[in-house]
Amino acid sequence: MIIAISKNKWLTIIRLLIVYVLLLALAVFMMGPFLWLLSVSLMPGKNVFSNPPAILPTFIDFDNYVKVWQFMNFPKYIYNTVVITALGVVFNVILAALTAYPLATFRFKGRNLIFGLLIATMIIPSSTAMIVHYLTIQWLHLADSFLGVVLPSAVSVFNIFLMRQTFLGIPPDIRDSGKMDGASEFRIWWQLVLPLVKPAIAVISLLEMMAFWNNFLWPIVVLDDPQKYPLAAALTYLNGQFSYNFGWIAAGTMISVLPIIIVFLFTQRYYMEGIAGAIKG
Repeated sequence: MIIAISKNKWLTIIRLLIVYVLLLALAVFMMGPFLWLLSVSLMPGKNVFSNPPAILPTFIDFDNYVKVWQFMNFPKYIYNTVVITALGVVFNVILAALTAYPLATFRFKGRNLIFGLLIATMIIPSSTAMIVHYLTIQWLHLADSFLGVVLPSAVSVFNIFLMRQTFLGIPPDIRDSGKMDGASEFRIWWQLVLPLVKPAIAVISLLEMMAFWNNFLWPIVVLDDPQKYPLAAALTYLNGQFSYNFGWIAAGTMISVLPIIIVFLFTQRYYMEGIAGAIKG
């Protein structure tokens, strides 16, 4: 009996060891491009595509970071990116919550049809609407402005879906108690319901921050002044001018993704809670 228990224990340990080794290998594989980019940013550009290609730096050198920071006006581009990202996140959180709340709590004819039509639009590629977005922005006289960059992505169907699923998990008694106290529907939404869906708001904020921070195509289309470009769009010009010096490009890219990594590390708990709450709802 003791031998059988010991044998089962060893089998469990071996299985766990195999699982962890496979997960570790998968993690290294997924992080491979990022780790290689970090390695390239720390080595002289001339050693990047040597024969054989260099994978690890022979010595750590931050010269690429210093030179690319001196060449590009990073504070200006970071400011542009922060403004565009902040506007995008605020618009998406407010509009998604305002749209999802009646779809989750109100009972009216055609509610499911409206929600189904919204979900159906998710199969349409966003690139197909770029011409329509551009013409609309021109008609609104918002070209070459940060608002023109943000408005086409001011609300997302996925965010509406996520908020609706979260609202469905809130007990109806919360809304009923607000009505008994004479609160308006907007006040119920603002003071009673929104504080209960903070994890979902954190998920939307994180996803939209990543999307707007890394957006480069639409800002190039709608912005005429390169000085108004966000960081990702500005880095495309660095790629064009210094394609021979990949170390500079790698250093600039690492500077641009560092804020995203820091924000995700501090908000990943809320991200997981928000996804779990939406699935449960």
